[in-house]
Amino acid sequence: MLFHQIIINQKTFCPLMSGRNTGNSFFEGNALRNDVDYQKIHDMVKPYKGTTTLAFIFKEGIAIAVDSRATSGSYIASQSVHKVIRVNKYLVSTMAGGAADCLYWEKRMGAFAKLYEVTNGRRLPVPAAVNYLRNCVVGKSGLSIGTMVCGWDDNGPEIYYLDNEGTMVKGTVFSVGSGSTIAYGVLNTSYRYDMSRDEALKLARDSIFYATYRDAYSGGSCNLYFMDNDGWQHVGQYDVKDLYEELIENK
Repeated sequence: MLFHQIIINQKTFCPLMSGRNTGNSFFEGNALRNDVDYQKIHDMVKPYKGTTTLAFIFKEGIAIAVDSRATSGSYIASQSVHKVIRVNKYLVSTMAGGAADCLYWEKRMGAFAKLYEVTNGRRLPVPAAVNYLRNCVVGKSGLSIGTMVCGWDDNGPEIYYLDNEGTMVKGTVFSVGSGSTIAYGVLNTSYRYDMSRDEALKLARDSIFYATYRDAYSGGSCNLYFMDNDGWQHVGQYDVKDLYEELIENK
């Protein structure tokens, strides 16, 4: 099956809860004496996640597109989060879930990739990078990570989906986040492996736009990347409001 549809449902993650049932909580002793206290904290924080990220392989390389909205419950915390982490020239990863969790552990993966390159004189293979990240995050309670690792090595372009529960899937077309069902609808309709670069980048951009149009937890702008044998390129950043106006004009 070409399309590996992995939908990360919105999760509730409260950092104040970490270790609560293990006796290792930072708030051990006073703050979390009972479920009533915990519920008050939970209701106050409400850190629900929402995003739309996607990546797919076509004949000329990899197209990667993400939105830029960060939410906490019904509150829009930011409209300018850059959800593509540039690990090195030939490896990038996306962010879905907890921003701090994704950034910290994916930067750790980048440090490991750099150490491997210095030690061995060649780039870290993409599967090895993904396995390293998986080993880092699996078994650590409280993390919220859903990432696509996109890279180019001796075997050509590769995309892996990875989450904090240990799921690791290699595929050709992925979308992750609360808006992924909408993005998949656009991708399933128009994706072809033999697309030109311009067609692929337009499809990636349009998929993010339609996701932001229908999913309240996605929005801001679309950051668009292209990767080939020469590494990744940041194609551009497109405000979804401008994309909407462009759509109306072309109707």
